[in-house]
Amino acid sequence: MQPFPNVRRGGVALLVALAVAGLGVPAGAAPAKPAAAPGGKPTVQEAKKFLDEAEARLLDLAIESSRAGWVQSNFITYDTQVLAAKANDRLIALTTELAQQGQRFAGLDLPPELRRKLDLLKLGLTLPAPADAKKRQELTRIAAGLEAAYGSGKWCPPGKTGEDCLDLEELSDILADSRDPAKLREAWVGWHTISPPMKKDFTRYVELANEGARELGFKDLGAMWRSKYDMPPDAFAAEVDRLWGQVKPFYSSLHCYVRARLNEKYGDAVQPKTGPIRADLLGNMWSQEWGHVYDLVAPTGGGSSVDVTKLLADKKVDPIGMVKIGERFYTSLGFAPLPSTFWERSLFTKPRDRDVVCHASAWSIDYQDDLRIKMCIQPTGEHFVTIHHELGHNFYQRAYDKQPYLFQDSANDGFHEAIGDTIALSVTPEYLEEIGLLDKVPPATDDTPQLLRMALDKIAFLPFGLLIDQWRWKVFSGEIPPEK
Repeated sequence: MQPFPNVRRGGVALLVALAVAGLGVPAGAAPAKPAAAPGGKPTVQEAKKFLDEAEARLLDLAIESSRAGWVQSNFITYDTQVLAAKANDRLIALTTELAQQGQRFAGLDLPPELRRKLDLLKLGLTLPAPADAKKRQELTRIAAGLEAAYGSGKWCPPGKTGEDCLDLEELSDILADSRDPAKLREAWVGWHTISPPMKKDFTRYVELANEGARELGFKDLGAMWRSKYDMPPDAFAAEVDRLWGQVKPFYSSLHCYVRARLNEKYGDAVQPKTGPIRADLLGNMWSQEWGHVYDLVAPTGGGSSVDVTKLLADKKVDPIGMVKIGERFYTSLGFAPLPSTFWERSLFTKPRDRDVVCHASAWSIDYQDDLRIKMCIQPTGEHFVTIHHELGHNFYQRAYDKQPYLFQDSANDGFHEAIGDTIALSVTPEYLEEIGLLDKVPPATDDTPQLLRMALDKIAFLPFGLLIDQWRWKVFSGEIPPEK
């Protein structure tokens, strides 16, 4: 995924998407409004001048915000939270003010390029803030604090303290590797004790973000998010449901099959033969990808799946080596190698001396060539695929680095994820053989295990992604109130 400091970037886990802010505007001061033409009617020339100046100002503070966000994600302290929040406050302030000022040109017959920029100026906001400076500052503080709480969260088993407490990475390893249902439940429940203290701040986050969205003319933040896809927000929701309806039968079959195999493994007392699958049995903290339980559900007598984790171990490939392999995939397509600064400034492994946000993300710090990934890489097949996905973001970011600031993104946020996932689908046995990890491509009889492993990750993820967005929309609309 892409990181959250930039204005058009989606958030992760806690909706702590931090938006862009503006340049050189004193706290509480509004930038000068564009001068009106004679008679007070705006002109196309004014609109172009307004957008050119807006892009220049936003770019400078977007870079400042990216740098502050990078430091805050990699050095989680009170001070870095404050610095990131202040940078985002300035950026959100100017972005919101410019979006509101841009409404002045809404009725003009503009060239398509200017009309698109004007729309993006408003719709590009991930986290719209109220115009009131105190509320805006409160929102940015809350967002930075929620991210820090998530990144530094630890669960302490009964009677344990300090170094014996477990963070998300360690608890995720338990879910992936353990086959003890009691231990799985303990790890899953333990991590979920991290979130209740965030509820009050998240409730306020929703209130303030909704207020910002309404000031821009939207019903709520969910409606604003759904307006980014070149169709009315309700039409987008209906289209998502239509697409899910096409895939649902496949998912239902997969769910039924996996549930039956888990029932065989654990028995009725742990996993009943009917109904939902127990969340902690699926190998992932969010039950969003099920590949870690492949050994429990693998087909019998139909070949075997390639174990990329074992291949990496056999070849002694370390985290940097995994990223080098990913880079070679893209250079083999004709793309230029990553800049030397990528290797100097990225975070590849989890530091021993501090808390960081380990959730994998790709960054374009300066909207040019300062590309980075932030990831606590482990030598696993899952992370090998994730690296190819994240580098897809980086190479895509560089592909549009000559565009004006407001066009430095994909057509919508779905495109960025689609690019990464399309590349990740190329991690096939044939590819593994070509790069020297696999000695021989398995025979065609092994296709079913390979496809099952892919379905456990890709098909299983689809309803999770849909459910999360539908939950967010209902939270923002008030259909799901805070007490629920």
